[in-house]
Amino acid sequence: MLGRPALIVKFLGYAVVFVWGELKYALRAVAVRHRARWFGATAASDRTRNIVIVGASFAGYHVARIIARSLPPESPYRVVVVEPNSHFHFTWVLPRFCVVKGHENKAFIPYGGYVAGAPDSVLRWVKDRVASLSPASVELQDSGEEIPYDFLVIATGSEVKDGLPSRVNATDKSEGMKRMRAIQDGIEAAKTVVVVGGGAAGVEVATDAKDLYPHKRIILVHSRSAVMHRFGKVLQAAAQNGLERLGVEVILEDRVVNEDAAAGTVTLRSGRELPCDCYINCTGQKPASDVVSGLSPTAISSTGHVNVKETLQIADDGLPNVYACGDVAASEAPNPNARVAMRQAAVVAENILLAASGELPTHVYKTSWADGVIKLTLGLDRSVSYLGDGVSDLMFSSKDKVVTLMAAMAWSRMGQKPYEDDYKETAQEFVQDGGDTKTEGG
Repeated sequence: MLGRPALIVKFLGYAVVFVWGELKYALRAVAVRHRARWFGATAASDRTRNIVIVGASFAGYHVARIIARSLPPESPYRVVVVEPNSHFHFTWVLPRFCVVKGHENKAFIPYGGYVAGAPDSVLRWVKDRVASLSPASVELQDSGEEIPYDFLVIATGSEVKDGLPSRVNATDKSEGMKRMRAIQDGIEAAKTVVVVGGGAAGVEVATDAKDLYPHKRIILVHSRSAVMHRFGKVLQAAAQNGLERLGVEVILEDRVVNEDAAAGTVTLRSGRELPCDCYINCTGQKPASDVVSGLSPTAISSTGHVNVKETLQIADDGLPNVYACGDVAASEAPNPNARVAMRQAAVVAENILLAASGELPTHVYKTSWADGVIKLTLGLDRSVSYLGDGVSDLMFSSKDKVVTLMAAMAWSRMGQKPYEDDYKETAQEFVQDGGDTKTEGG
C-alpha cells in the first residue's frame, strides 16, 4: 500500500535536487557576470588554455553552459565547442514531426541562447566535425585546424545509420527539414506503412500515423515479446493498448530481413511477406564513439560505449583530463535520455572546474531510478508518463493540448524565443561575447 505514495515522495525529492542544482548554477553565473563587470575579465588573446567540448546536444551543450558561465572572469581558460550541426536538434519531437506536417522547423533550436551571459570571449563555437583526437589536441575535419586542449569532453551522443525518425543525420537545418518532409510525404502517399522497432520512436510514429490517417494500414514489427520492452509491464501494456485502440497491427517476436522498395514488400524472418509502400526504420541506435577509438582503444566497451570512471573521466589512467558524458558514455542508466545526459554533464562540468583551479575532481555520477521516467505519446492527443523504481511503478495518462508537444518550452529553456530564427545557412561560427551572439564567416 505504501509503495506508490513512497515512489511519489522519492520522485519529488529527485525533482527538488534537480531544481536546486539549476538554481545554484544560475546564482553562480550571476556572481561571475557581476565580477566581470566590476573588475574586468581576461582578454580573448590571453585565454590560451582550452576546454574543448566535442558535440553540443543535451550533454555537451549543458557542459558548455555550466563551465562558460562559472569560470572566474580572470581565468586563462576558454571553452571551445566543436559541433557540426547548425542548430540544436530537439530529438524528442522528431517522431511527431516526421508524421505531422508544418512544424518541422520547430525541432531545430538556434544555438547561442543557452550559453548567453558568459564573460567576454570565454566561449568559442566552431561549426565543424572532429576528424581525429590526440592526447594533446583535436584536429578538425573541414578546416584542418588543430586545437590544443587542457581538458577534453566527449559528448558525441548516439547515431543511427538510417537517421530519422530518431536522428536527423543532416548538419544543416534546411536539409534536415527536407528529410522530415520526405517522410511526411511518404506516409501521406502510402496505403501501407511498416514501422520497424517497438521502442519509443517506433510506437510514437505508428500511433501518430494511424491517428492522423485512420484509413491507412499501419504495421509495427518488433523483435521482442513486448513493445517498450526495456520498461515495466505497466508501460508495456499501456503502449500495446494504445496501438490496438487506434488499430495499428503489431507483429512481435519477428524482424524484417528484406525490404524490396521496387516490389513494395518487406519480408520477415518468419517468412511472412507484408505489403509496404512506406518503410520506417526505428532501430539501429548506437554510441558515436568512433573518434575516441583512435585516442584510447582500451576505453571502448564491447557495445561501443566509452567506459568511464565514477567521475566520468574516461577509463584510461593515461588521460585524466578527458571526460565522456551522455549517450556515448557507458553507464547503467535505465533509460538513456536527456535527463541522464544533463545530470552527467553537470558532473563533468563541476569536475573540470575543480581541476582547472588545481583541485582533484571529486564529483561522481550515480545512476538513479528516476532517470528512467518517460513520457510516451500514443496518438496525436494522448500520452502516458511512467516512472518505476523496480519495486513499484506509476503511470499517468494525459491529453495533449498542442500537436507540437513541448517544443515551445524547449526553445524557451534553450534561451530562444519560440520560434524565432534568423539563421544564415552560410554561418560557420559564432563567438560568445557578454551574451551577444556574433556570426562569422557568413
